[in-house]
Amino acid sequence: MSISHRRKLNRIQMLRLLDELEAAPGLAVSLYVPPGAPASEIEKTLTSIPDVEDLLPDIINTCARSATGAALFWGEHRKYLVLPPFPITDRLFSSGYTVEPLRSLLQRERTIALILIRLGSYAIGVFQGEKLLSSKVGTGHIHSRHKKGGSSQRRFERGREKQIEYFFDRVCGHVREHLEPFIQQLDHVVYGGERHTLLSFRKQCQFLTAIDDRSAGKLLNIREPRQSTLEAAISEVWASEVIDLNVEDMLHYRFMGL
Repeated sequence: MSISHRRKLNRIQMLRLLDELEAAPGLAVSLYVPPGAPASEIEKTLTSIPDVEDLLPDIINTCARSATGAALFWGEHRKYLVLPPFPITDRLFSSGYTVEPLRSLLQRERTIALILIRLGSYAIGVFQGEKLLSSKVGTGHIHSRHKKGGSSQRRFERGREKQIEYFFDRVCGHVREHLEPFIQQLDHVVYGGERHTLLSFRKQCQFLTAIDDRSAGKLLNIREPRQSTLEAAISEVWASEVIDLNVEDMLHYRFMGL
């Protein structure tokens, strides 16, 4: 067995898997681990589960490192470790395939803001569940880096820095315009694009400071922020990572096209 058999399931696929688990026969146990749970606490619970010894270190490490926590379903024929798209709030250890906490997490229609930025282009969207409520997409002119040396290069870099500052100011204004009407109900803010650019933008955009606690802690790999990219990215935000802990399930879900 290996913990390396990973796949991403979208919201509908994950809910379908939970329905199948709930109906699955045989003995099973379920463990929900909130983010930040101590590794020693996870290990103490896992050691009470039969036949988990071979995967114990990998499961503990994966649970402890997940920014959203994890749900372990361990049965005679179905064994999965699920990293959900949003944080698990309560620790739970129970008999059977106890899927309701994860199902409730996925069925709640959260309000989510997506902010996708690369130098020269941006896309901003607010979603209710996976439905787009408000969006803004645009571009800004920023010179490519100057390769010549001397005072000419320094002048060019100062000019380029001004262009970036102006671009960030404009994008920050659009972020505020589109997020502020939903500020009270906003659950999560998800960023996508180039990490260094986003860090610089977040430092400059003071509006984001007030909602920094709602950052989902994930970074989407977005190459070109556009309207189509924005609308497609929300599916990735809702995706769960599923780790198959036995070969039988891996083959089954390949056949099912998941």
